[in-house]
Amino acid sequence: MHPTSALRLLLAIIAAAILAACASMGRPEGGPRDMEPPVYVRSNPRPGQLNVKNNKLVVEFDENVALDDPMSKVVVSPAQKTTPAISAIGRKVTVELRDTLLPNTTYTIDFADAIKDLNESNVLDGLALDFATGDSIDSLRISGMLFEARTLEPAQGMLVGVYSNLSDTAIRTLPFERITKTNQLGQFTIRNLKPGSYRIYAVNDMNRDYHWDRSEDVAFYDLTISPSSTPAEFTDTLVNTAGEDSIVSRMGTRFLPDDILLTWFNENYVAQYLRKHDRNDPRYIDFEFAAKSDTLPIIKLLNSHRAGDDISKWAVIEANPTLDTLRYWITDTSLISMDTLRLAVSYLRPDSLERMTMTTDSLRLVDKGAKNRRKQMEKEAKEREKQREKERKDLEKQGVNLDSLDAADTIPPRPKPIDFKVTSGGSQDLNRPIYFTSSTPIASIDTSAIRFEELIDSVWQPLKAPHIERISPLNPLKFKADYKWEPGSKYRLTIDSAAIYDVYGFTNDSIGQEINAKKLDEYSTLAFNISGLNGRPAIVEVLDGSDKVVAAAPVTGSLGKIEYLSPGTYYARLFIDADSNGVYSGGVLDSIQPEEVYYYPKKINLKKNWGVEQSWDINELPIDMQKPLEIKKNKPKRKRGEEDDTRNNDEEEEDEFFDDPFMNAATRNQFGNNYYDDRRRY
Repeated sequence: MHPTSALRLLLAIIAAAILAACASMGRPEGGPRDMEPPVYVRSNPRPGQLNVKNNKLVVEFDENVALDDPMSKVVVSPAQKTTPAISAIGRKVTVELRDTLLPNTTYTIDFADAIKDLNESNVLDGLALDFATGDSIDSLRISGMLFEARTLEPAQGMLVGVYSNLSDTAIRTLPFERITKTNQLGQFTIRNLKPGSYRIYAVNDMNRDYHWDRSEDVAFYDLTISPSSTPAEFTDTLVNTAGEDSIVSRMGTRFLPDDILLTWFNENYVAQYLRKHDRNDPRYIDFEFAAKSDTLPIIKLLNSHRAGDDISKWAVIEANPTLDTLRYWITDTSLISMDTLRLAVSYLRPDSLERMTMTTDSLRLVDKGAKNRRKQMEKEAKEREKQREKERKDLEKQGVNLDSLDAADTIPPRPKPIDFKVTSGGSQDLNRPIYFTSSTPIASIDTSAIRFEELIDSVWQPLKAPHIERISPLNPLKFKADYKWEPGSKYRLTIDSAAIYDVYGFTNDSIGQEINAKKLDEYSTLAFNISGLNGRPAIVEVLDGSDKVVAAAPVTGSLGKIEYLSPGTYYARLFIDADSNGVYSGGVLDSIQPEEVYYYPKKINLKKNWGVEQSWDINELPIDMQKPLEIKKNKPKRKRGEEDDTRNNDEEEEDEFFDDPFMNAATRNQFGNNYYDDRRRY
């Protein structure tokens, strides 16, 4: 073959190979996915730098970075009046403080989990840098955890701060001196403190004024805290390029205290005022107050022939337990027919100094539907008259005696019966009463017109009827009848017509209800042998999968027993009933801590006819490890590539979560051991 032809053939073969490769549907091979967060390289000013005059911090990383919600996540301490400017460009993050730098002050900039790499969003968590404007830097720390008192949910992103001013009024009037925010596990570290005594608080700082307002969530520590440090030996696990682990020890500094436990609550304070008043129905008046109360308002009528009369003389109250939603059913029919009622409403309301004083509002209540109802009644009357006239003419043609028809027509129609009914259904729980509701307030019940029977050998045998009574003295529409049910038996309740009268004189139709009491083998029983109470009163609560209470019982001695549970999956919680009132009580700032709460750390599966007994040491596990993961709502975001929720995975993640961001040896040598937190368990 001629050399030129051979060269042409070779070029053709190469071109064909290139075209074939271009036509392939494959994708280029890449390296493993980046799973590592950005690594700190340097910053200006340097960590721990003294005599800083520049109000701008520039931090450089080993790759391009981005910021996630820096306005809420990045915390500058001491707190800034003007929001800092925070930005990320390429590999650098810049923080510009807009407040004038204070002299001889240590500044801390805590980035929390706001920094991530640009491409894979791997989060660098826990980076905090400091510098001083004077010739020394404050280095002490206070660490701990913050939970919601009632549910032990980790408080995420909540503000924690300290005061060297130990006055009880500081939290209400002064901004925190040093601040931080909790991470996803509720952990916090307040850095760069001077030696001295402090009071520590946590607030849900909704208005960003760095102190507590009465409507905000709050936590406080009972004692003053004096931070300190001590040399300590720490162990690290190092992994080489082959994936082999090795344990090494190093000397460092342990900052104390590192186990402060705070639990937040809300005083549920709302300034009292009359939020709303209506008369949407001529029979009743509605009032809605902004806050709960322990007293009823004083209400007097200002117009009509009953002017000056207290409302108790012409109306019946229907109220909720907190007395902030009230409905007054008017019983005087002459007042019901009036379009406008004028009232004087007196109630306790805080003045400018938050002292409760009696306030009186003068109200004008108009029956909004009166005019429309009259028009509708007139329209219906005209239509009935037209129909009646047409019927008369038709009957005259048929020769019907209209006089006898008119006499029969004068008989008034039977009034509509009151809507009084059984609401508990036919399947009756053994530990519950029969429940009833009414559409209007009930004035009286004739017990002699109530019959109660049990089906025995296919024959209904009469029994003494259970007593029907109000569920609450302030609710004339809801009733109950307690009875000791025989498991598996069938009952029949009969209430004759006209046995029940409402406040307007109307009566009921006859009521018949068959009731099937459940069998004992349809239930389960759950009992806890509880240790760690030390004689304190306590209440055990059984919870469903959404952390809601389904049953509760007091602890007797060391036994907490809950009966008549339906089969299912449950969880359990206990609170120390410090005031012995049988219900959970929150706290009062600087005075009363919320009642202590503990969770049983495992789920409990109950089947029919089961009796389950468990031992429960409430102090066996640290507080942050007690609540089962299945019902925990504030879970930390999982890192890329991590497995689904399990207890083991969660514990591993908690260990990683609190690792210091400076993990390489060069950084350790540069900054020294003072920049390393001890891993903590509470």
